[in-house]
Amino acid sequence: MEGGGGIGAGAGKKKSERLYKGIRMRKWGKWVAEIREPNKRSRIWLGSYSTPVAAARAYDTAVYYLRGPTARLNFPELLVGDTTAANGGDLSAAAIRKKAIEVGSRVDAVQSSIATHDHHDHGRSHHHRHHDHATPTQLKPCWFQEKPDLNEKPEPEDPDVDYW
Repeated sequence: MEGGGGIGAGAGKKKSERLYKGIRMRKWGKWVAEIREPNKRSRIWLGSYSTPVAAARAYDTAVYYLRGPTARLNFPELLVGDTTAANGGDLSAAAIRKKAIEVGSRVDAVQSSIATHDHHDHGRSHHHRHHDHATPTQLKPCWFQEKPDLNEKPEPEDPDVDYW
């Protein structure tokens, strides 16, 4: 699977069609990622995603944990690993799969919400859209992890007005 995102080298696909390393598109449009374990014939399944970016980020996470900081990544500027990966990959295949799927799922959710927002925003003027051509490098890692407490009463915007 490390060869790229196309169906296969012998299938006559142009190299320019390969968006990212380690991913491929299913016939029905889903993007999948998997990676071969070093020195083994087995592969680690990294999940199925709606967007190629999410699949590529899942692959990046797995290859980083398998091969460490010298791994060739699709988005080297976006991957922030912990010290476990720098130790040469002491994680099991199941742990690597879990971490890769977590990252891929988060990216897929963000990418899907951007696409949905773009779709709803289609009729509006282009200068109102801040993410008109959003690329993965423009996304800030972990910006979506700040969650409001839904059980807390919101503070009024104007303290002089009694809303409650």
